[in-house]
Amino acid sequence: MTIALRPSPSWLRFLSLSVVVALVTGCASVQQAAPPEPQPVALPEPVVAPVVVEAPAPVAVDLWERIRQGFVMPELQAPLVAQHEKAYIRSRDALARMTARSEPYLFHIVEEIEKRGMPTELALLPFVESAFNPQAVSVAKAAGMWQFIPSTGRSFDLKQNIFRDDRRNVLASTRAALDYLSQLHGMFDDWHLALAAYNWGEGSVRRAINANRKAGRPTDFMSLRMPRETRNYVPKLLALKNIINQPDTYQVALPAIANHPFFDTVPVERDMDVDVAIRLAEVSEDLFRRLNPQMNKPVILAAGTEHLLLPFDNAERFRANLANHPGPWASWTAWVAPSTLTPAQAAELVNMDETALREVNRIPARVKIKEGSTLLVVRAHDQQADVSAHVADSGTMALSPEYAVRTAKGKRKAGVRLASAAHRGKPVRATARARAGVKVAMR
Repeated sequence: MTIALRPSPSWLRFLSLSVVVALVTGCASVQQAAPPEPQPVALPEPVVAPVVVEAPAPVAVDLWERIRQGFVMPELQAPLVAQHEKAYIRSRDALARMTARSEPYLFHIVEEIEKRGMPTELALLPFVESAFNPQAVSVAKAAGMWQFIPSTGRSFDLKQNIFRDDRRNVLASTRAALDYLSQLHGMFDDWHLALAAYNWGEGSVRRAINANRKAGRPTDFMSLRMPRETRNYVPKLLALKNIINQPDTYQVALPAIANHPFFDTVPVERDMDVDVAIRLAEVSEDLFRRLNPQMNKPVILAAGTEHLLLPFDNAERFRANLANHPGPWASWTAWVAPSTLTPAQAAELVNMDETALREVNRIPARVKIKEGSTLLVVRAHDQQADVSAHVADSGTMALSPEYAVRTAKGKRKAGVRLASAAHRGKPVRATARARAGVKVAMR
């Protein structure tokens, strides 16, 4: 007899639970697979923009070419420019001498102009003013390459005394001229008018502009009424600019001027005779005075002269020779008159020959030296002290007549402009007699 067995519900539940446990345990005992390695992502190549490097401006080997590169002043549409071009071309020899004379100074002037961002046409202005002669003096008593009159020179701190005249100083006058021109351009915002003001005066140009405005006329350079000298002043400069800009066109040969400094500066630490400085520098007297034209006396005062200008080779020789120079350096010094004296009395006090005292100090005849006047005298052998800064900067010589000057009414009158007459070397009596209504009575 066959008996069919049925699984009980409890057994089935046990079997199901066992299967589930076995499955779970089996899954737990199986090692999990490692995740796949990340694959590198290919990035697009960066796009690099081409770098455009501008080539630097070529360095001018010749100074004239450097000057041409800085020409920015507008042209002047006037027949006067062409007229002055022809005048310069007719005088080629004079033009050659003038351009050759500029060589010691031109590089320094161009350097200073470029530092200030000014047009290099201004480097040609001393051609018009003085033909590049630092010793030039005009009938209006303007002096130096840049032709400063005494009052304007003082306004721009150019010392003028018996020892030196900084209107002739190469560095100081160039600094003052560019200061003045910059100031004038700031006033008028026009280089032609600024140049006219440099020649004629800013007040005169201002009045001419105001007159044209009032009349409804243009106020440019060519439209203003001005003196003939000023009318020709700017055209002369622009004519020179055109010739230097295109010398071949005008068949002009410019002297080669290298684009590097002509001179070096050497400090002046002690008073020194000019002759001693020339000997130590091993330079010609002519070149020394061309580079240091401000000297009025045969001695260089350290308190009033910061440095000397010398060609580079000579500057090196000066330094070497100075280090081995035993002295003395100066045979002259300054002396201040303690009271009003005759030249003979002053010469006796300083142990000098009267003629020598008169000559070195340019003292004319029949005058007295007023109290407080500064004279150049022979330096004592045992004197160690140099001239003070006060005397070096402000030394003056005042003279008075040895005679009384009387008017027609018999009243005494001081000698008028005696110092000026003495400076010019004119006889004082002749100057006094030239005045109407004045009699000269000798004491």
